[in-house]
Amino acid sequence: MKPHFRSGFWLFFVVLLFVGLSGNLISAQTRSPKNVQVALRAKWSGTPLLLEAGELLSSQWKDFYWDFTEFWLLKGSEDSGSHTAKDCLRTIVNYGKSLLSKPLASVFEFSLTLRSASPRLVLYRQLAEDSLSSFPLVDYSSASSNEGGFETNDNAKSKKVEPLLLGVNSRAPNGKCCWVDTGAALLFDANELLLWLENPDKATTDKFQQPELFEFDHVHPDSSIGSPIAILYGALGTDCFKEFHNVLVGTARQGKITYVVRPILPSGCESKVGHCGAIGTRDAVNLGGYGVELALKNMEYKAMDDSAVKKGVTLEDPHTEDLSQDVRGFIFSRILERKPELTSEVMAFRDYLLSSTISDTLDVWELKDLGHQTAQRIVHASDPLQSMQEINQNFPSIVSSLSRMKLNDSIKDEIIANQRMIPPGKSLLALNGALINIEDVDLYLLVDMVQQELSLADQFSKMKIPSTNVRKLLSILPPSESNMIRVDFRSTHVHYLNDLEHDIIYKRWSSNINEILMPVFPGQLRYIRKNIYHAVYVLDPASICGLETIEMVISLFENNLPMRFGVILYSANIIQKIEANGDELQRSLEDDLKSEEDVSSLVIRLFLHIKENHGNLMAFQFLSNVNKLRVESAPEEAPEIHHVEGAFVETLLPSAKTPPQDILLKLEKEKTYHELSQESSMFVFKLGLAKLQCCLLMNGLVYDSNEEALFNAMNDELPRIQEQVYYGLINSNTDVLDKFLAESGIQRYNPQIIAGGKVKPKFVSLSASILRNGSWINEISYLHSSDTVDDIKPVSHLLAVDFTSKKGIKMLREGLSYLMGGSKIARLGVLFNSNEEANSLSYIFVKVFEIAASSHSHKKGVLEFLDQVCSLYEREYMTSTSPDNEKSQEFIDKVVDLAVASGLPSKGYESPLSTFSVGKLKNHLIKVAQFLYRQLGFHSGVNAVITNGRVVPVGGGVFLSHDLSLLESIEFKQRIKQIADIIEELKWEDMDPDLLTSKFISDIILSISSSMAMRERNSESARFEILSSTCSAVVLDNEDSSIHIDAVIDPLSSSGQKLSSLLRFLSKYIQPSMRLLLNPVSSLVDLPLKTYYRYVVPTLDDFSSIDDTVYGPKAFFANMPLSKTLTMNLDVPEPWLVEPVIAIHDLDNILLENLGDARTLQAVFELEALVLTGHCSEKDHEPPRGLQLILGTKSTPHLVDTLVMANLGYWQMKVFPGVWYLQLAPGRSSELYVMKEDGDGSPYTTLSKQITINDLRGKLVHLEVLKKKGKENEKLLLASDSDESHSRQNRNGDQKSWNSNLLKWASGFIGGSDRSKKIESTSVEHGNTGRRGKTINIFSVASGHLYERFLKIMMLSVLKNTRRPVKFWFIKNYLSPQFKDVIPHMAQEYGFEYELVTYKWPTWLHKQREKQRIIWAYKILFLDVIFPLALEKVIFVDADQIVRADMGELYDMNLKGRPLAYTPFCDNNKEMDGYRFWKQGFWKEHLRGRPYHISALYVVDLVKFRETAAGDQLRVFYETLSKDPNSLSNLDQDLPNYAQHLVPIFSLPQEWLWCESWCGNATKSKAKTIDLCNNPMTKEPKLQGAKRIVAEWPDLDLEARQFTAKISGEPIDLKEQVALPLESQSSTIHDSSEDWESKSEL
Repeated sequence: MKPHFRSGFWLFFVVLLFVGLSGNLISAQTRSPKNVQVALRAKWSGTPLLLEAGELLSSQWKDFYWDFTEFWLLKGSEDSGSHTAKDCLRTIVNYGKSLLSKPLASVFEFSLTLRSASPRLVLYRQLAEDSLSSFPLVDYSSASSNEGGFETNDNAKSKKVEPLLLGVNSRAPNGKCCWVDTGAALLFDANELLLWLENPDKATTDKFQQPELFEFDHVHPDSSIGSPIAILYGALGTDCFKEFHNVLVGTARQGKITYVVRPILPSGCESKVGHCGAIGTRDAVNLGGYGVELALKNMEYKAMDDSAVKKGVTLEDPHTEDLSQDVRGFIFSRILERKPELTSEVMAFRDYLLSSTISDTLDVWELKDLGHQTAQRIVHASDPLQSMQEINQNFPSIVSSLSRMKLNDSIKDEIIANQRMIPPGKSLLALNGALINIEDVDLYLLVDMVQQELSLADQFSKMKIPSTNVRKLLSILPPSESNMIRVDFRSTHVHYLNDLEHDIIYKRWSSNINEILMPVFPGQLRYIRKNIYHAVYVLDPASICGLETIEMVISLFENNLPMRFGVILYSANIIQKIEANGDELQRSLEDDLKSEEDVSSLVIRLFLHIKENHGNLMAFQFLSNVNKLRVESAPEEAPEIHHVEGAFVETLLPSAKTPPQDILLKLEKEKTYHELSQESSMFVFKLGLAKLQCCLLMNGLVYDSNEEALFNAMNDELPRIQEQVYYGLINSNTDVLDKFLAESGIQRYNPQIIAGGKVKPKFVSLSASILRNGSWINEISYLHSSDTVDDIKPVSHLLAVDFTSKKGIKMLREGLSYLMGGSKIARLGVLFNSNEEANSLSYIFVKVFEIAASSHSHKKGVLEFLDQVCSLYEREYMTSTSPDNEKSQEFIDKVVDLAVASGLPSKGYESPLSTFSVGKLKNHLIKVAQFLYRQLGFHSGVNAVITNGRVVPVGGGVFLSHDLSLLESIEFKQRIKQIADIIEELKWEDMDPDLLTSKFISDIILSISSSMAMRERNSESARFEILSSTCSAVVLDNEDSSIHIDAVIDPLSSSGQKLSSLLRFLSKYIQPSMRLLLNPVSSLVDLPLKTYYRYVVPTLDDFSSIDDTVYGPKAFFANMPLSKTLTMNLDVPEPWLVEPVIAIHDLDNILLENLGDARTLQAVFELEALVLTGHCSEKDHEPPRGLQLILGTKSTPHLVDTLVMANLGYWQMKVFPGVWYLQLAPGRSSELYVMKEDGDGSPYTTLSKQITINDLRGKLVHLEVLKKKGKENEKLLLASDSDESHSRQNRNGDQKSWNSNLLKWASGFIGGSDRSKKIESTSVEHGNTGRRGKTINIFSVASGHLYERFLKIMMLSVLKNTRRPVKFWFIKNYLSPQFKDVIPHMAQEYGFEYELVTYKWPTWLHKQREKQRIIWAYKILFLDVIFPLALEKVIFVDADQIVRADMGELYDMNLKGRPLAYTPFCDNNKEMDGYRFWKQGFWKEHLRGRPYHISALYVVDLVKFRETAAGDQLRVFYETLSKDPNSLSNLDQDLPNYAQHLVPIFSLPQEWLWCESWCGNATKSKAKTIDLCNNPMTKEPKLQGAKRIVAEWPDLDLEARQFTAKISGEPIDLKEQVALPLESQSSTIHDSSEDWESKSEL
């Protein structure tokens, strides 16, 4: 319990305690506690805080950007009193807050301190650079600053900017801070702009393309769509911006231009932007939203460098400590308040307590209830969230006091009771009911989610919705992605081949449906006499696809596949006629009877005749015979009539009583079955399946028609059926098909509406438009089905119609037909627009609709009347070229006649149509066009449907009334119904009852449903309410908050460390209601946490209150243990790639007692890049493994490359903020495949995919590809057959090899700076080094100063033993800044090349926690993707290895077609027999005589490795084995040895690797490489062993150290001992558990 200093006695006792401990205090002062501080900065230079504020407000609502701009221009000069960074921050925040509600203002302020909008400004820098470089007449870009770039490591002689970091801040061109880009010119002067504005249309000639606009661009709301574009590049606060802005706004309001702002502050303009406008630009952007971990390191093996710590960059040495933190029961802030005169003694006593409380072990009985004791401490604390954070982030220092706490049994009992329903240690987090993935959550994601929820709540409040109902609405979950939608195809047009339940051939099969639950071997089928799987193919029997499908079906049927097969037949020709004539069957039927019959219809009629007279089997045999005759005649051509007739005769001849020819003539003459044939095609048309050509309906689910898709469909359906059988929902008497189709069957399929899981539907929020006073969208008059005008309509269809096109009028008529068919829950509004200047007759037509919808929508005949007007307009007036007044009057008269005939008043049309203002109508149409462009990105002349915010573009296809019914059904069921139920039941407060009309309620539902669809949230929830929260939970109530947090947390877990900080952040800034249940592991056997942890959250204190400095957030660890070795890890968001850039000390082996006089160890990391990840798929096929992708800009399309893994089709690339273009790589990838366009079921293809990176959350891209026509059966990877063909010469000469074209485009990307360098397989002269021949590529990895020291020695040993060019490849994730500083100079001195590579661990792959195991994984798991695709071969060499031979010999070795080559372990050192685990037990059985290889040296044939998908196979093995903590104890070695039966290994000769631990001294003289293996018997430190074992090691070490000292400018201490004295080893801290490193190379 915490002591309470309430009496003088206690205070007196504490003072006495200080005096009594004076001896110890003196000792503590000599060993004063040390701190650790970590910062993480962005790679780009600083961005102005003022411009970031504008971007944040724009993300809330686009118009806020312009409001903020005008506000600052008006009042910005008043910030003269703001002199410091903190003052300016407050000024900017106050301006922003004036536009926002209180909760949103709080999030805005925090987001500004978080600098989350900085990447958006970097993106604008890239676009500004493109703008300047697009006019080479004046080389503006030559003045670009290198600020924000970095020195490349590939060539020490030259500096260049990282090719991906295109967002470097350009210098002001010619001293100008602003310019306007018109596409035809850059205007730097206001006079030039005014001259251009006099006639912008004329100035923008066809020769110059208009600038491209993006979704994120700031387009002025008064801009005229389709007018010339003027993009202003500049910064708010500069005089030039104000001058340009005022001119451009005025011109935009006149409708002359489209005015766009892209905010940038060029380098050199900081002094011209006003004081607050430059805040943030001087300093690098220090980021928050990440965690830093200091783990207590096991030091069984000494793995520390004994070199003296060199001096380096001296950073500020802060000393800020939280004195309110409990230290062994003392709250020192309270003591100091009482006794300030004893400050030095009190602080010394505190330091003594802190340094003596570190514990990394406890006895078993102390561990037993540690989790429950922690929960008790948290629950009883005055601030539970702070208490939880202090405990799990300083656990090694607090664990001793926790273990001595007396436990309350009620807490323990409740936790154990809850754990009957949730596993111990499981953590969950939900925001307003929606679960958030604990692994993926970070500060940026959480802020975005909270902002979305608060924004919605703000909108709902403005609609006068009570707060209790607001929370109900926010708790509605989005529809599940696994929501199955099936096409209800049940009809007489389905022709089944078989019936498992009744056909005699299946009588021996069991009819017990429960057998489907029985386990079987993988791939084995269950033969049950029940129609479980209905595989119905929809096809044109006269198409090649259709006939090949029939052949496949018959083959599978003959092989007794337990599946019911059927077909629905249609004629593609008839479908085309139906689409041309509308769905008017009679007209199509009559036309077809008159015309010559097409082949498809003939086949269908003959099929129906045979089926009726001879049965199903013979009918299918007839189709097979058609295909047989077609293939014999012309395999690549569709069948002709003589094939069909021949097949008919051939099929019937064996059993015919009359000549088949006579029957054929009779059938053709009488046109028998013609009507049935037509109806079958009409049925397919109405189902919407004709556009898929050939498809499979598996119990109504739509798939491709190939065999692979069939088995995938079967495997997908199996678990669903098993689940229903298990729960008794399906039994032996259930008709499976009827059940599924009754539950989720639809009558129409449209891939644009029924979006697959990979393509998300597009939504737009209409809420802001509806809430705005005077918005035109509120004036829309809707049409309704007859007699439903006064009903509430939850579903609102808005039809965007081009009223000057036939397609637009056709869609409009379909909308009217939909309403005439009757819909009780939907209404229809029309948004007229046109692509061209409409004539007066078209405006009359629009006015007719306006009058009918606003005044007569309640009349019965209004829908029929409007349909007749559409028909009249389309037929007689739409295409009229030169209408006159007489023509207009004629049209009006006919409209009036139609109105009268429909029972509508003639006066309602005659007078308004004759006198309406065309100008007013045009203004309305302009507003509609602006809405369609700004909100949806649609240009004029679009046809689209917007259903409660769901946007469905209507392209070249047919959009029917049935599609509107489908939209209504799906959207109402999945999204709208729950909202409508809440709105219809709520009790409105402070509302005039007369305003509560059905239209008002329908508008509210439209607004809410459209805005809620924009949320990004999980569709999964958890039933937190079933868990008890009386004793073991933290409950924070806030009825006024619209945010509610449910969480289940194990406070003593790595996820608990991060979550405690995130929850505390939410509590501070958002004040949500919160229910936090603690779920610790009940019986611990080891300490759950051996780490200190800090999560970095920015605060206002990061901004200086003295000057204009922005410090940025940092992680600060106070009073860390001095004698414990710590290792530092960063816990960053998934998309971040970070590296240390400033670190004097070894971050792998931090021993603070060696820090000297400095109080704080400091490290600075840098965000090296963001990771763009994605999944590539091919519809109904396995992912296209090996598909090569490239990413770049329009001007430089290839900056980075990668290939697609077989594992989930995963790929990743490094990116920075900017606009990028993803393409298929030239060569085999682009020869076979094309990329599909985004969109719901879009059939269109594209050459590139635009990807925008404008935040710190990266991006996940779903890429769908399809094979080109005629290439469907070709394989992407063409492997060679014979081992000999794998010689490099043969491979390069084989033009059919899978990457024969790859080298042409990838060769320049192996090297870093020298883009013209030849591919590595050619002979090159390397400068003055005299190195000649093929380059040897060496790959290695090192972490920590000791292993970097070894690495330099290994490199020298390689270079001294070969005269060939050498290129080293290093994984940069773990290299120290010192090594990265030295390596360019070393490359220049010794004449080698090098490149730093990295790969982000994929989220779907099981993660390793220990740093050493992560490093091992990088050695083997990503070999196919971590290197550029042009690299053909690489040798891995351990950092602690010494090479004694020419590695060219190993590089050139023929690996006999194997992707990997390793050296087997020696077995001649008999002393180690007890440690050779592979000679016994599991390994002996698994290897079956194959050798077990050592992983210290291996060769990778990357071409063969990629050809055979070895990387994919290794990852599959890893994923399976790594979840077992007892598997893969030595990951990089065990994995390839375990998998060698599928990924074969070539065994290298034994002399290629010798190590003392396993090989006898007799073979040492033949050794070509010597590895410093750990010896599990002696556990000798590596430094000591190196000097003893390798004679040349001290000289190589001295040479490397002397060179390093020369570069760093530090003197080398030649007296430093290379080997550790034995005495120092005894002081090494030991741990009961074995060090990971001890297992290395065992």
